[in-house]
Amino acid sequence: MEQGMQVHCAVVDASEGKLDPAAALEFVSDPGFGGTTLFVGRIRDLNHGRAVTGITYDMFDALAVNIFRQAAEEAAADVGPRLRVYVAHAKGRLGVGDLAVVVAAGTPHRDEAFRACRSVIEAVKHRAPIWKQEHYLDGDSVWSEGCSLCGHDADPAGAA
Repeated sequence: MEQGMQVHCAVVDASEGKLDPAAALEFVSDPGFGGTTLFVGRIRDLNHGRAVTGITYDMFDALAVNIFRQAAEEAAADVGPRLRVYVAHAKGRLGVGDLAVVVAAGTPHRDEAFRACRSVIEAVKHRAPIWKQEHYLDGDSVWSEGCSLCGHDADPAGAA
């Protein structure tokens, strides 16, 4: 990790608390930073034409946090060491509208903040050991393959 970078990585059990975008923004704030970006991922009510009532996330917590940290380090290598990154992902049962993931980045300039935030969320989606079970209105539920197992590159330019 390059000097100057600060990172907060967490897995938050939904039964014990909620993700907090305000905490993310506070963590990445700095008087020398003109760029702050925030990505918030929520559970949506429709996926692949099916009405969704919720999602259960499971993950290998320690490995997920390592992947989050590695993604932040890669972002710092790209945009420079004056970077703060906050990554938190929920684990457990979430309902429609609940927050699933929060990623924030703070840097001296907006371009770097946007790039860092985008690269970190793409790494989380494509490389972290996170599995989701979607629950549907018709009572069915399905464990989704998820992006971490789909073989896609984590390059944001190639992301769909």
